[in-house]
Amino acid sequence: MTLQKTIYLKADKPTVWEYLTDPDKLAIWFHKPAKTLQAGDAYEMFGTESGNKLMWGEVLAADPHDHLSYSFTIGPMGDAVSTVTWTLEDVPGGTRLSLKHAGLPAGAAAFDLTLALDKGWDDHLARMRASIHA
Repeated sequence: MTLQKTIYLKADKPTVWEYLTDPDKLAIWFHKPAKTLQAGDAYEMFGTESGNKLMWGEVLAADPHDHLSYSFTIGPMGDAVSTVTWTLEDVPGGTRLSLKHAGLPAGAAAFDLTLALDKGWDDHLARMRASIHA
């Protein structure tokens, strides 16, 4: 099971990259890690309001301004591990940001989780866009 999203942002790739890797920028639209996301590092992200650990994994690849990939686990997934991949592409006037969230649990029993993640990514990306375009 895979979710895919693409948005266009009126910002250059280095700015968008900061929103994907910098703890303070991530806290604006997503969840806050303790440190900048870098290839090979384990990470944990915490709710900006609750302070609770919400997700964790390992940064699998970080090619600045072009590509970021990390394993992704949340409590409702149990022992399942998925992969989130971000791709940044220059477009006239800004950046096309694509998300691929692959390896989600499959089957009817897991579909509610897929729906929740699908909506969650929409909400998170909308907050990123609002912040970048502000």
